[in-house]
Amino acid sequence: MHIYKRHARKLAWYDQEGEPSSVNPFKKFRRQPRRTNSIQLENRLTPVLSEGGLRLSEERRRRRDMTDGLVGPEHADSFPPESADTDFVGRTDSNDKVGTDPSMHSQVPINVPRQDEPDDLQGPRKRRTFLSNTFRPEDDQLSTHSGKPMPKKHHFTVMGQLKATIFNSWINVLLVAAPVGIALNYVNGVSPVAVFVVNFIAIIPLAAMLSYATEEIAMRTGETIGGLLNASFGNAVELIVAIIALVDNEVTIVQTSLIGSMLSNLLLVMGMCFFFGGIDRLEQHFNPVVAQTAASLLALAVGSLIIPTAFHAWSDAGDAGVAPLSRGTSVILLVVYGCYLFFQLKSHTEIYNAPSPKVEKRRQKVNEGDASRGIAQIGKMSASMAGEHAQNVKLQEPDDEEEEPQLSIFVAVLTLVISTVFVALCAEFMVDSIDALTTQGHISETFVGLILLPIVGNAAEHATAVTVACKDKMDLAIGVAVGSSMQIALLVLPLIIVIGWGMGNDDMTLYFDAFQVILLFVAVLLVNYLIADGKSHWLEGVLLMMMYLIIAVAAWFYPSKTDPSA
Repeated sequence: MHIYKRHARKLAWYDQEGEPSSVNPFKKFRRQPRRTNSIQLENRLTPVLSEGGLRLSEERRRRRDMTDGLVGPEHADSFPPESADTDFVGRTDSNDKVGTDPSMHSQVPINVPRQDEPDDLQGPRKRRTFLSNTFRPEDDQLSTHSGKPMPKKHHFTVMGQLKATIFNSWINVLLVAAPVGIALNYVNGVSPVAVFVVNFIAIIPLAAMLSYATEEIAMRTGETIGGLLNASFGNAVELIVAIIALVDNEVTIVQTSLIGSMLSNLLLVMGMCFFFGGIDRLEQHFNPVVAQTAASLLALAVGSLIIPTAFHAWSDAGDAGVAPLSRGTSVILLVVYGCYLFFQLKSHTEIYNAPSPKVEKRRQKVNEGDASRGIAQIGKMSASMAGEHAQNVKLQEPDDEEEEPQLSIFVAVLTLVISTVFVALCAEFMVDSIDALTTQGHISETFVGLILLPIVGNAAEHATAVTVACKDKMDLAIGVAVGSSMQIALLVLPLIIVIGWGMGNDDMTLYFDAFQVILLFVAVLLVNYLIADGKSHWLEGVLLMMMYLIIAVAAWFYPSKTDPSA
């Protein structure tokens, strides 16, 4: 799923050639990757048989059929043997002196220049020696090892990196809220609700910048290390908010925010992907094996929450045995997550790289000229079938455009550190003002944790998943939605339990409120039903979004544990 996240971000952040511009607010402004050599342009050319070439091919075939029985006597093969070390340049066959038309021969000698012959266009070729290979000029076009063009080293400038970091997206306009939210916390007389709202807004672009810095670092490390980086920083905002709330002993906020993040990804994000991606299509396809694997891991995570809840309800030990049970279960979940990373990044990478079939968009009406275009399509198919030699041309697949880093490694790491620090500061002030928000705003802690806080860390991932779903990349969309939920269930949640264990906090356990556990169980059950067939349509998206709205209404009226009426 982490590989899917990387590809999904690239598709959602940058508009591709020939595609309409997306409305993603997290879209990046960046130039198109340059092609390093003109050879890449030549490799992208596809041989097309024109109308004149079609007539010529038919005429050649007709003449060949007419002259099949009129050829002269057989003669020796004019090609040199494979073991010969000569070029046969200037030699003629004895049969050529008879005056026979060379076109009547079954084989025509071809003069192939030797590799060490002088080239008429480029001059004599020099034999490469050890010194010439060692001290090669930098403008050498091809690499001696891979045969691919040597990429030019990108020159980073201060202004260019500043633009790529701060001025690369419209959403970065909200970065102004970060210093404002920090300053409001130290101003006397400011409402805690205002502090919560401003810091809430500030974390959204900071989370997007953190993801961007992670991608810049992962671009230099390869697929495996890049997947591990995404595994570490993919849900960094949720982890930071949970740790700060745990330090403040806000256990209810920690539990509800993690459950809410999983519900938001499974129901709201996936529902929007199914809906907006399926509006113009009959149905969309995705890899059911990958989706079912993630759903099975989510079912395991739900079971790890149900067992401590049942243990607390029906065991005489009560709270005494819940803490050690939760800590042991958390360690097991971390081991399962490590096995999943090895499964995805090493042993079964072919499963995650398998492409899914694409579905063309539906058209509401028949456009003018469709009939003539259909006739032209039939003629094009006939022409391609007539050109036999075109079938034998070995086409070379075009190389993928190289993704160029926009930041140096030092600036990328510095951006990651600064973003993490600002997220921690804004999250701390936001969590500190939750009590005043629930008191003055008459909002329950359950609603804040289940509905509001997940928006902070998942806004960028939400936009990414919906954008790639509209481009019919459902594997990537599901990888973002289900993968984020699975990462929270198998990594962030057990890690918080272990951190609470180290802090000596016995209240932070896997014993969650039964209401939250049932909500997560229903969400995982519904998602399992909908992704079992590997296909989706817009109605399934409506079902998921309506389920999320039902949960939001229930969370609004659900009383908090500190409420006397609870």
